[in-house]
Amino acid sequence: MKKLLLSFCCTVLLAICACQPDKYSDLQISETAIVPQPQFISKGEQSMVLSKGLTLVVQEEGAEKTAEFLADYLKTIGWTSKVAKEVPKSNYIDFRWKKMTNATEGAYDLSISENGVEIAAASNTGLFYGVQSLIQMLPLEGEAVRLPQMNIEDAPRFGYRGMHLDVCRHFFPVEFIKKYLDMMAFYKMNTFHWHLTEDQGWRIEIKKYPKLTEIGSVRKETMVEKNFDPYVGDGQPYGGFYTQEQIKEIVAYAADRHITVIPEIEMPGHSVAALAAYPELGCTSGPFEVFTKWGVTDDIYCPSELTFAFLEDVLTEVIDLFPGKYIHIGGDEAPKDAWKKSPLAQQVIKREGLKDEFELQSYFVRRIEKFLISKNRQLIGWDEILEGGLAPEATVMSWRGEKGGIEAAEQGHDVIMTPNDVAYFDHYQAGPEGEPLAIGGFTSLQDVYAYEPVPKELSADKAHHVLGAQANVWTEYMKTSDYVEYMVFPRMLALSETVWTNADKKDWSQFENKLDWQFKMLDQRGVNYRKPD
Repeated sequence: MKKLLLSFCCTVLLAICACQPDKYSDLQISETAIVPQPQFISKGEQSMVLSKGLTLVVQEEGAEKTAEFLADYLKTIGWTSKVAKEVPKSNYIDFRWKKMTNATEGAYDLSISENGVEIAAASNTGLFYGVQSLIQMLPLEGEAVRLPQMNIEDAPRFGYRGMHLDVCRHFFPVEFIKKYLDMMAFYKMNTFHWHLTEDQGWRIEIKKYPKLTEIGSVRKETMVEKNFDPYVGDGQPYGGFYTQEQIKEIVAYAADRHITVIPEIEMPGHSVAALAAYPELGCTSGPFEVFTKWGVTDDIYCPSELTFAFLEDVLTEVIDLFPGKYIHIGGDEAPKDAWKKSPLAQQVIKREGLKDEFELQSYFVRRIEKFLISKNRQLIGWDEILEGGLAPEATVMSWRGEKGGIEAAEQGHDVIMTPNDVAYFDHYQAGPEGEPLAIGGFTSLQDVYAYEPVPKELSADKAHHVLGAQANVWTEYMKTSDYVEYMVFPRMLALSETVWTNADKKDWSQFENKLDWQFKMLDQRGVNYRKPD
């Protein structure tokens, strides 16, 4: 009788299972494919389920904005959520303030227990980065996900994690700039270097000098591909600029994603667009026109009192728009021929007791630095600002290899590494065959991943002057936003791990294995990218 009853019960159970499959049969245990790789992960043997209808627990004042950011994201994958102050029994994400043993800005702990998730940090930046890591463990869409119990303890290796974008050679709309910032935030990059003025176009509204955008933002045509000799232009006027209201909008958008925006206003070289608008700032009477070719021109600002007054006026308006401490003044590729021929420039050299035109550039940069310091700002320039003597408090971006960065750090100056052999994303990612036109060079995904920002030649006691690293995106041949994305992704992912993850925690094979999942997330966000061979 007992055997018959047992057999009957088994039959009923099997029938029920056949009609109602396992509620979580479509779930998978999420393996951590987080980029950048966290510093420490420990996993348990059990798992928990997170699903739509979850509770975002905000018990402590100040964490609401991060919770709202996550709630907005959850809507994109079809998940509903609610905010509460009480921790429920299950299916929750709890935001907590916590004094971190690692005091680095952006540190966070993420714990997944049998009931829910806790993200703890000492600041909203840390909570925000914890959210980015959690998002990378969630499904792209669907009902639920099964997550392993785990603890993540994470903090950035470097305080400066940068991406650059040149909007002068080719101009990009506000919505693309926001998308660029979104992807930077997703991979925990925290500094956007915005290259706003150039020979080929002035892209920022300056109210005191309206001709900068009326004249300087438009070139009569653009060189076709690499037709330097003979020159071939496309015959199509090209222009665009950002209003001050648009810039404020972008700066605020970046701040909400814990990104600081550094504007670059080029001087004394790469200034022909400004000279086209105000020719009296040059060493000759011109005429000047917004440059239609790529490369470097001999025409640069003349070191006159009129020029310094102009630049101080421009920088005053720039400072009002960008609250971060850094202002980038370029300083690169400034030919000295115009100064050698200029009686005014030679008078300045004699008056100031300078040795040559290189010291004149140093004088130029020091005057601008003194002005920026008076406005509570700090100057950054490309490594050419070392020539003729470095301004006292300047930070150097080392782009012509690492030599300039090493020299500046040894002198006690802060440095951001951006060497052109590994950090220029306008270089080819593979052999030119089948690839979009690029400026040249070759920088593979693995090259970027393998880069070590602290040079071995640098004295150990000066290593702290290396603030971090940055990739530069020069857009001579990138006419569209899709083109930019293709050149940036997935190399930005490799850079993010290079500047976030401690060197001993990096593993190329592990990073490669994470890319399939990362590509799915890029697809979800509509990002164009190159799949490595």
